[in-house]
Amino acid sequence: MITNKKARGKKGALVAIMAGTKVEPIVRQLLKIPSSLRGQVKEITLDMAYSMKHIARTCFPKAIQVTDRFHVQKLAIEALQELRIKHRWEALDLENQQLQKAKSSDFEYKPQVLPNGDTKKQLLARSRYLLYKAPSNWTTNQQQRAKLLFKIYPDIQQAYSLVNQLRSIFNENTEVKIAYTKLAHWYRAVEESGFKAFNTVANSISLNYRSILNYFKNRSTNASAESFNAKIKAFRSQFRGVKNVEFFLYRLTTIFA
Repeated sequence: MITNKKARGKKGALVAIMAGTKVEPIVRQLLKIPSSLRGQVKEITLDMAYSMKHIARTCFPKAIQVTDRFHVQKLAIEALQELRIKHRWEALDLENQQLQKAKSSDFEYKPQVLPNGDTKKQLLARSRYLLYKAPSNWTTNQQQRAKLLFKIYPDIQQAYSLVNQLRSIFNENTEVKIAYTKLAHWYRAVEESGFKAFNTVANSISLNYRSILNYFKNRSTNASAESFNAKIKAFRSQFRGVKNVEFFLYRLTTIFA
């Protein structure tokens, strides 16, 4: 999302729809905008992709680049889910081994059933969505499932705590210096945890820390643009593709503009 100063000091967002994500065509189109107008752009929210940063730097050299907080948090959540999936595959392998052993011994296999009615395999599969949420948003069933999950897999609880700590930094801090200090503490906690996937997240934050810290100046995100993009994808999927692009764009503007 691109933010610029409009008349009377109000801020506005520019949303452009372009075919593909190749750098050269996008730069070529954006450079058609007069430099006097491009120079008015004060802030650009984007993800951590180098291509997007290059486009922003080339076309809007005066704008501050802000790494969207939700892209940062998404990396941490993906690292958490990777750990859950790893344990799920281990549970599947163990169950297969026990089934094979019972079959060869001519015994009936009965998996261990946890107090909430889940097996370990089911517990790990059904915990996917609760790990996306803050504890305050859990349902009663999710609270019970989370308690069992964290008791059996304390490393998942530790990883979930790292995700929540990162979420809190973005939610609770409004000053750059304080956010910088807390991100440094979070980085140290990740190093001490020994989680390889979280080290990758921490390194990504370290490489992009300047644009990440810029978020705390105005707390800008491209959530509205991402939401609009999701609506476009959902609208397009209803028709299993688009043949007439002009009519499709007309319908988009009619419905969502």
